[in-house]
Amino acid sequence: MSVYELKPAAGSKRKRKIVGRGTGSGLGKTSGKGHKGQKARSGGGVRMGFEGGQIPLYRRLAVRGFSNHPFKKTWVVINLDRIDALFSDSETVNRETLQAKGLIKKSETNVKILNRGEFNRKGLTVEVPSISKAACARIEDLGGKVRLSTGVPVSTEA
Repeated sequence: MSVYELKPAAGSKRKRKIVGRGTGSGLGKTSGKGHKGQKARSGGGVRMGFEGGQIPLYRRLAVRGFSNHPFKKTWVVINLDRIDALFSDSETVNRETLQAKGLIKKSETNVKILNRGEFNRKGLTVEVPSISKAACARIEDLGGKVRLSTGVPVSTEA
């Protein structure tokens, strides 16, 4: 096989529409644009959503709700059963170790641990930004320590 024998796959290329080459071509004279008007002119046409001067639909509909998108905080939820599967007894669970085990991405900083599934790891040290009270109690019952990544020890008594 040589370079001159290469061809695109069948059906992958569309034949270009040739317009304005006489009335016999089927797309001659007005080139398929009809007679006069805004859409017949070069560069002509209306923007998306334009309804001829009538108030467009997107402005007629009521604005509902609220979006806090630029300031939204998203949390990566990790359940105790995932920690139980990937960590061993007396290990430290923090951002670096969670990232090393593939539970979070490098850019994800907000991590919350929730109490779900089987958990039997003894003596774990957990340092994360947020943890549920039930998960905290379960870790401490097995001899572990829980600290928020801000350095504040977490207490389940309240």
